[in-house]
Amino acid sequence: LESLYARQLRLSPHVLGHSKAHVGRVVAELVRAAKAQGLQPGPLALSLRGDFVRVGSAYEQHKVRSPDRFDVLVPLRLPPRLEPRPRGADGPGLCGSGAFVCGLRARTGWPRQYRPFAEGFCVELQGRCHLSSGLVLRWFQGHLQRCLGAVRYRLRERCRVSLSALPGRPPTLHILPCSDYVCCHISMAVRLIPAIPLGDALYLVTLPPEGPPAAAAPEALWVLNTSRQEQRLLSWLKEQAPAASCHLKCLQILKGLRDLRRQGLEEPFGSQWGRVLSSYVLKTALFSLLLRGPLEAWDDRFLVERLEDLVLYLRDCLRKQALMHLFLGNGSLPEAVALPRFLKEAAPVNLLAAFDGPTLDLAAFQLINTWIQAPHVIRMYSSPRYLRPVPTP
Repeated sequence: LESLYARQLRLSPHVLGHSKAHVGRVVAELVRAAKAQGLQPGPLALSLRGDFVRVGSAYEQHKVRSPDRFDVLVPLRLPPRLEPRPRGADGPGLCGSGAFVCGLRARTGWPRQYRPFAEGFCVELQGRCHLSSGLVLRWFQGHLQRCLGAVRYRLRERCRVSLSALPGRPPTLHILPCSDYVCCHISMAVRLIPAIPLGDALYLVTLPPEGPPAAAAPEALWVLNTSRQEQRLLSWLKEQAPAASCHLKCLQILKGLRDLRRQGLEEPFGSQWGRVLSSYVLKTALFSLLLRGPLEAWDDRFLVERLEDLVLYLRDCLRKQALMHLFLGNGSLPEAVALPRFLKEAAPVNLLAAFDGPTLDLAAFQLINTWIQAPHVIRMYSSPRYLRPVPTP
């Protein structure tokens, strides 16, 4: 396990730091250009707020392998005096799924002047106007693409940049350094995710294609992003845990074992394995186990014991077909991690609700089997024949 971590999973803080700094500069240039151009159409359209929020494993110190993929939230600004009003989505397959719809409220009612905005960015549900994630995403993709020329010109001596977008997915900014500006010449992909700010560091983001199926108006669905709350919890845990705590190392090793095991699984279960044991599911399980305490038990010398605890806890969750979202409807978090009222009052969400029983049972079996045979899995699938990039779900 230590050898797997050192050779394949652990990232150089120096290289990762330079990569994050370079990504930050390029994204800042693009956001600045997009905000400036967005001021031209008028006040009754979407625009960029002008900042961006770094989220994901690269900024939480548990990224594995190469520092080549990053996630960034790009907050959007609604027209003046228009406020988002999110609520949990209801309907077949949606109750308890974590999907939201975003109603809109105008402080002065819905005068005729808001009609162009509603026609361009909203859908009607139950006779009321709701912000459409699909329409917002399509506008966002086109808006960034139009702004790319200015950024490409300003950055031509540092790097080459391009933007790609697939239907229904956030656009990806590709950065290829072309000088000694970056110490490591690594091509980087930055997923730019449009986000609707709700206050209290909460955001609504577009629902991924792998999300729960919707019987009606799938383009109206959003997901609540709680990355800032997760970062606060990680900071608090770091203060409380031993200086040589292994909790993030456990998460990285379990990610590595999951990816190695996937190389030997046949489809369609190979793809289901990656979705069932997504990085978010693994991180949620780790958080849940850490909060049970005691944190002193997570010293690095107990690495194998804590990894086994995490695997067994995950196995039990898969067998019970339940792993609850850590923040939605959870009133038992430490007081030091202050949660907005919206999160405390939200309905609990089961992260495994989208999967059927047989799939979860098979995943539980394969998880235990992977742990028991970890040395064999590492030797077998760490060979050059199997060391290829794992496709992003």
